[in-house]
Amino acid sequence: MLVRTHTIALMLSGLLAAPLAMAQDASDPFGSDPFEESPTQAPAATEEAPADPDSAGGENAGTGEEDSAAEVSASDDFGSELEDEYGFDPADEFTSEEEPEDRDPWEGFNRAMFRFNDTADRWFLKPAATSYRQITPIFMQTGVSNFFSNLSEVNNVFNDVLQWKWGQAGNDTGRFLINSTVGLVGLFDVARHMGLEPSDGEDFGQTLAVWGVPSGPYLVLPMMGPSTVRDAPANVVEWYTNPLTYIDDESVEYTLKVVDLVQVRASLLQAEALLQGDRYVLMRDAYLQRREFLIKDGETEDDFGGDMDEYDF
Repeated sequence: MLVRTHTIALMLSGLLAAPLAMAQDASDPFGSDPFEESPTQAPAATEEAPADPDSAGGENAGTGEEDSAAEVSASDDFGSELEDEYGFDPADEFTSEEEPEDRDPWEGFNRAMFRFNDTADRWFLKPAATSYRQITPIFMQTGVSNFFSNLSEVNNVFNDVLQWKWGQAGNDTGRFLINSTVGLVGLFDVARHMGLEPSDGEDFGQTLAVWGVPSGPYLVLPMMGPSTVRDAPANVVEWYTNPLTYIDDESVEYTLKVVDLVQVRASLLQAEALLQGDRYVLMRDAYLQRREFLIKDGETEDDFGGDMDEYDF
């Protein structure tokens, strides 16, 4: 058995230990509060218009340009923060060259499921995630995030092997062993400081893609969210490769899985601020392009400058 009740007690005592708390990074792992007013939303300061109309026009024009430049800068900074935290800028994911009918032929059904999930999230999951962020100390949020990320290394290693990524399998195995022992069941990411960086993660859906299984149409699952015809059955494999599934005490198992779900939802609160307009389309395009990014391990084709190879500089 991978986890027992005394292991949970050890985890909680480790989180509450003051010396360990001082060792944590003081920054909020989930970024700034999404409900706070962003710099781009702050009203611009107004000044009295001068008596000279010509002068007024010139000064106002200059002020407008400066405000626009400041907004663009703030937006770039916001995108950079999200890219550092999530590994990609969600704003760059909301476009696609494919035709909607090609990747989303079941849009009517998917929109109905999206509305159902969105309502459930708005009334239950999001308030729980917001409260979790507000009442949980930062060092505990970091510890909880590290704990579940460490457990996910088991699934990463399983799929690394199935995809013949032996170097990454060794890296992820080392991270799990070090953080499970020296890092106190994963509460501290000691492996990162030893040069073993975390990967973007692997799952069985990516493994099927590497094996040549086509993704199929986009599909929104009730209570589970965005998926594809290929990724939906892979969720069954993910259930059995999750170490929490093998806890004998069902109450402990489901409690930990709920905490994991709330923690993941809390980590997405900041990115949610980018969803404006048709949220269904934005989330669909972001999901599909993010999956493509993960399957290709971040490799992108860049034809820019291809015709310049014949020139030597």
